[in-house]
Amino acid sequence: MWARLLSSDAIIAMVGHEAFARGMVYANNGNVADVRVDAKQLAVTGQVLGGGRRRYQVRVQLVDAGEHTGHRSTCTCPVVRDCKHAAAVLIVARTTLATAAQAARPEWEQAVTRMVREAPAPSLAPAEIGLELAVDAGRVYGEFQSAPRLLMRPVRRGNRDRWVYSGASWSDLDYPSDAWSDDVRELLLQLRAAAGSAARFSSPRSAWLALDDASTMIWWLLASADRAGLTLVGEKGGQPMVLTERVAVRLELTAAADGGLRGSVGLPPEVLRPSELFEMPERSQAFGLLGNPAHGAYWLAAPATPEGPRDLVLARLARPLPAELHRLAQQQATIQIPPEDRDRFLADYLPALRRAVPVISDDPSLVLPVVPVPELLLRVGFRPEHRVRLDWTVRYRRSEQDGAGESDQRFGIDESPVASHGLRDPVAEHDLLAGLDLPYGELPQLADPDVPRRPAAHALLGGSHAAQFVHDVLPRLIEQGVVVETDGEVVDYRPATSDPEITVSTAETEASDWFDLHVLVRIDGEPVPFDQLFVALSTGAEFLVLETGVYVSLDSPVLDRLRELIEEAQLLQERDGDGSQLRINRFQTALWHELTQVAVVMGQAEAWQHTVRALAVPDPSADVVEPAGLRADLRPYQRDGYGWLVSLWRHRLGGILADDMGLGKTVQTLAMIAYARECEPDAAPFLVVAPTSVVTTWASEAASFVPGLTVRTVTRSRGKSGRPLTEDLADADIVVTSYALLRIDHQAYAAQQWSGLILDEAQFVKNHRSKTYQAARLVPARLKLAITGTPVENSLLDLWSMLSLTAPGLFPSAERFSDYYLRPIERDGSSLRLAQLRRRIGPLVLRRTKDLVAGELPPKQEQVLQVPLQPKQARIYQTHLQRERQKVLGLLDDLDDNRFTILRSLTLLRQLALDPALVDESYDGGVASKTELLLELLREVVGEGHRALVFSQFTSYLRRVEARLAEAGLRTVYLDGGTADRQSVIEEFRAGEADVFLISLRAGGFGLNLTEADYCFVLDPWWNPAVEQQAVDRAHRLGQTRPVMVYRLVAQGTIEEKVMALKERKSAVFDAVLGGDSLSSAAFGADEIRSLLGLANSPGVVLRGGTPTGKDLVQPIQRS
Repeated sequence: MWARLLSSDAIIAMVGHEAFARGMVYANNGNVADVRVDAKQLAVTGQVLGGGRRRYQVRVQLVDAGEHTGHRSTCTCPVVRDCKHAAAVLIVARTTLATAAQAARPEWEQAVTRMVREAPAPSLAPAEIGLELAVDAGRVYGEFQSAPRLLMRPVRRGNRDRWVYSGASWSDLDYPSDAWSDDVRELLLQLRAAAGSAARFSSPRSAWLALDDASTMIWWLLASADRAGLTLVGEKGGQPMVLTERVAVRLELTAAADGGLRGSVGLPPEVLRPSELFEMPERSQAFGLLGNPAHGAYWLAAPATPEGPRDLVLARLARPLPAELHRLAQQQATIQIPPEDRDRFLADYLPALRRAVPVISDDPSLVLPVVPVPELLLRVGFRPEHRVRLDWTVRYRRSEQDGAGESDQRFGIDESPVASHGLRDPVAEHDLLAGLDLPYGELPQLADPDVPRRPAAHALLGGSHAAQFVHDVLPRLIEQGVVVETDGEVVDYRPATSDPEITVSTAETEASDWFDLHVLVRIDGEPVPFDQLFVALSTGAEFLVLETGVYVSLDSPVLDRLRELIEEAQLLQERDGDGSQLRINRFQTALWHELTQVAVVMGQAEAWQHTVRALAVPDPSADVVEPAGLRADLRPYQRDGYGWLVSLWRHRLGGILADDMGLGKTVQTLAMIAYARECEPDAAPFLVVAPTSVVTTWASEAASFVPGLTVRTVTRSRGKSGRPLTEDLADADIVVTSYALLRIDHQAYAAQQWSGLILDEAQFVKNHRSKTYQAARLVPARLKLAITGTPVENSLLDLWSMLSLTAPGLFPSAERFSDYYLRPIERDGSSLRLAQLRRRIGPLVLRRTKDLVAGELPPKQEQVLQVPLQPKQARIYQTHLQRERQKVLGLLDDLDDNRFTILRSLTLLRQLALDPALVDESYDGGVASKTELLLELLREVVGEGHRALVFSQFTSYLRRVEARLAEAGLRTVYLDGGTADRQSVIEEFRAGEADVFLISLRAGGFGLNLTEADYCFVLDPWWNPAVEQQAVDRAHRLGQTRPVMVYRLVAQGTIEEKVMALKERKSAVFDAVLGGDSLSSAAFGADEIRSLLGLANSPGVVLRGGTPTGKDLVQPIQRS
């Protein structure tokens, strides 16, 4: 229907022929827009851009009256009705509808239509095409004759079975034709291109193309002719022939009558006359050349019959022809050498000429000299300090013309061949040098840095490289024909025939805790200077060369292990002198043990032997009886710990007792003190330093377990008491004081002699820059013992601080400990260095976990409770979070100076997650989600007859919780660092007068035994979970008979979730060091702060291979 309604006739009937033609112009120029067809109303509308850039609105009402149409249109142009604009709109509408109809056809119909349309039209059988090759013999111009040329043109087979050139010209190739097959046309096009543009355009009217400048591609194309169906055609019925073998143009020398020489250029006769049957005149055997430079030759072969055609022969040259030879061949000229230049030509020029073109002589009166062959010569110069100099030269020997023998000429391989006047053969030299079997990968000094697979003209090898070259490489070069000359004193380099013999020994020094460490290595009975060996091992050398020329491979696991151990000893020892003497401290017995696994012990100082035996005994409690004054039944693991402590005391060593909280570290220590007092009753007393709140606990436990010992407690400083410290020492076996008093009166404590220094809760001295640490270090004592369940809280420097007090020679320098252990473990996640650290501290750190030794303890179950914030509290938190984020973000670039401000912002967010009223009392009003959940849980727990401990870092929050619990009718007691009568509060809870014990996290971290409770609630997570664990273990310890439930309340969507994640990321390393629950961190950097505020993800601390737990990496350090 649309085709009829919008036909040209229908439109002309409406507007007329002239308006239709103008409308067609508007439509083709794109002046019509917004054409719309209303199928129901049979109406077409659109816009037309007319003259003056005015836009006219058109509407056409179509009338369908069968065979007749009567369309009517209106337009906003001056014509108003049935105008050219209406015609343009209908023409565009017709095109649009046709396109839509085409697109609406089924996909298969469109595909079939395209295939039919695109199918090539049937073609006629192509004609047989040939390539005619002909020789243009050249023209004579007076005495000058132009050089012959080889021509080619396409031909086709005519009606009489003859080859004709009509209808097959080079220009016909530019137009597709059924007369050519695709393969033939493509081949002819490539042949035309191979002939070069000059051949085509120099004679544009000629049917022939000359091959004077043809490219080498012509040979591949001619060889492809038969395969493509292109027939090669010769003149007069001859058959062109392309030789498969290459031919060589040669220079033929003959002796002249005057004694000189004459040279002419030609081809070998056997090539020119491959099938000659009749003698032909010599001059008729001329040949032509193809290409520039020439790469092929052609000639007419002898005919099969005297009157028969001569076949055209083409052959590729063995090598491109120099221009001068090309000229001589074309002109059939000769070279004349006068008699006086004959010898100079033969000596200086003939060798180079032979490399450019084959030179022969069939003249029996002329004997050409033998071509000199290059020889490689290597001069090996032996120098002091195991250095070898190598100089490569090439030598030519040639016979003298006067028969006086041979001359010997040498050239450096880096000298230019130009200076040799053609004597040298660069190609032969290159082949000789490239064929050398040299270990360039192992000895890169041998290689020329600019030329691959070529030796350097001069090289200097030293040490093991010199030995390896002389012993291994030089014999191979001689076998390859290299002439070797030497100068200097030749060294007989040879590999060692036996493995290195390593011995170690120790000797006493003036420093009582340090011993000189001597390491001796012998190879084939020859002593090796250890410093020389160590330098070679440290630099990764493969071999070490001795003075006698013996060299030994350093690729040995034993030597690698020796290097690692010596490096560790050097890095960690004190540097009092120049560092040339290697020393070992008496606390480094683990290092000595590993040395003895790779070396034989030749001698030991007596004091060193005692120390090694003390720390190497597998069961130190086997020969130690319990002291008579001990009033306690030690458990098996406590007996082992007691024996280990006694062993340390006997040998004047120190260590760390790092058992889990609640395993009886105090009773083990008191048993050791009792043993020491029984062995040496008149010795100086033991000094116990503990947190202030635990001083009285020590006194009471000593009275219970070792009642026979006299215990003195120091609770006031010398300034307040007015008494000298010596009065407290009178008749005392144990003196107990606090860290605060030790710091205040450090001079008084340092002035006394002590049998031992016991540092309880030794994390108080974890900061080696603090005054408390310095005071502890000044105390003179035979034994220094650190007692702590968390030897690592913030970083591995905590562990170093305790070991530097108890085993001061183990890791003497904090800086070197950080470089060697802390950074590789904490930053790089080095599991190898972690395992090494565990081995080093193993003899001096004793740690047992509850799971390992206290199986009778009931289980402890821990659970994290996610607490959703109430809407009002969540809005308050988010408001402050955005504000604090902006504040902290601008301070992170200078973290050290702004640390206090940043921590204050983080603390504010933590308080908001607990109770907004902690920040602003105006927020008070029942919006503390965590408080309400805690109240609900405690009602259930207390109602079932259980008792609970509730911990928080914020005492202000604990007071608010206390008030809320009291309001609900729950009985509570309260303890923080400011509680005056600490013991009475504890006894009140133990007596059952309260069901809930509210304790600040710090105050509950030590000195408490609260096994009456079996539920623990931690209200806010802290960066240092070791403190949390200490607090929780107030209930889960020896004496507990019921399972302990631990709940950690974490506010959803707050900083508390970030704190929990941060703890998990940083726990792996510290958990792995001791195999327990100690982890980090109270100190963190900018990345961690960004993570807490949700600004970025902190990378954390991850060991390679994942984030293992303590059980995955190591087991707890133990003795039994």
